Amino acid sequence: MTLDHRLLSLLVCPVCKGPLELVRDAEARPLELQCPADRLAYPVRDGIPVMLESEARSLADAPAGGAAAGSWTSAS
Repeated sequence: MTLDHRLLSLLVCPVCKGPLELVRDAEARPLELQCPADRLAYPVRDGIPVMLESEARSLADAPAGGAAAGSWTSAS
């Protein structure tokens, strides 16, 4: 299932209201939306972004420098 690019351009981090980066898996399916500023990743389940802070995972242990090569950054 794919995410509409128009929807992605409207989504922002629920914590800081900053831009999000879409990370895809090896098959180019949406995996999660990452906020580089807060170092949080919001899951995408069945093609639907779960934009709840309580559902986000921390990227604190992940290496710095951005998302995977297949990422997409929303425009504000």
